[in-house]
Amino acid sequence: MPFMTKPIAAPLETYDKQGMLKAIREQFKVSWHGIHGANHWARVLHHGITIGTERSADLLVIELFAFLHDSQRHSDGGDYLHGKRGAEYARSLNTVYFELTAKRMDVLCEAIEHHSGGKVHDHATVQTCWDADRLDLGRVNITPDARFLSSQAAKHIEKAYQWSRQ
Repeated sequence: MPFMTKPIAAPLETYDKQGMLKAIREQFKVSWHGIHGANHWARVLHHGITIGTERSADLLVIELFAFLHDSQRHSDGGDYLHGKRGAEYARSLNTVYFELTAKRMDVLCEAIEHHSGGKVHDHATVQTCWDADRLDLGRVNITPDARFLSSQAAKHIEKAYQWSRQ
């Protein structure tokens, strides 16, 4: 499945999405079409925009998270430092492909660095990023657990699981 071609919500702030995706792809170490590749990112983006709109979360941070959260994986297995590397990579791209304030950059990096930790967060944007990623666990035969999702995300478990399995 390619990245969505029609807008899901109101247009987000302008940034060089194509340039950023090209840069990510050029350095990506795992399969572009694998379980942590572009198809996963597209589903995470969809889930994030859907839930983020409902929660009034920061949609640009959510979109950037979708593309960057697994961008620094060295393998599809237990790569426990990929979140930390991903946050560092995101910081290196700020002012090159997008421009976030320090506060928004901190939110993005918090979401990226800790997205695999199995925690919940009280910040709507961070939790929405984590929700969006967790809703795509069906791709590895795991049904998302509502205990680790916001109430808005938990409503989408069944539909998201079915989509991930396609």
